[in-house]
Amino acid sequence: MSPITKLPLRLAAVPSLSRSLLRPALGLQLVRQVSTVKATSAQEQDTILVAQRKNRPCSPHLQIYQPQLTWILSSFHRITGVGLAVGFYALTCSYAFGSLLGYPIDTASLVGLVAGLPVALKIVGKAIAAFPFAFHVGNGFRHLAWDFGSQLSIKGVYTTGYIVLGFTAAVGSYLAFLA
Repeated sequence: MSPITKLPLRLAAVPSLSRSLLRPALGLQLVRQVSTVKATSAQEQDTILVAQRKNRPCSPHLQIYQPQLTWILSSFHRITGVGLAVGFYALTCSYAFGSLLGYPIDTASLVGLVAGLPVALKIVGKAIAAFPFAFHVGNGFRHLAWDFGSQLSIKGVYTTGYIVLGFTAAVGSYLAFLA
């Protein structure tokens, strides 16, 4: 006969046994707090639903994430694209509706309007248009490089991101202040 060895009983090894042994020994009792409310009308159900939603915790959303170059540039690419499109369509529609309504907007009147502005306002206006344009163009070339399968590594993504920022600073400054 083989000798029988006594092994110590580990509670963690047998979860159901550990729960059944610990509860009476420690006086623990797991109680789930559940409250029910009977509602008969839709208004009462909506009131209960609103109250439950007020008690629901909010998701941490963007506050828990460290800002990274990748998602910041992606966000600004979309924002600049929308801004440039809105500006383009506003100018195009003003030309179209002006001629339809009998107040034609021509290039000479726009040049005269801009020529009458103070120099500081001209530079600010050019900068508001030039920097988003330069960024969107530079980031567009970055996306084209990605479409061809180039610079898809983490190092390549960050390198091209910094190149886009340099391109934006150089070309935007040139367009705003020198052109």
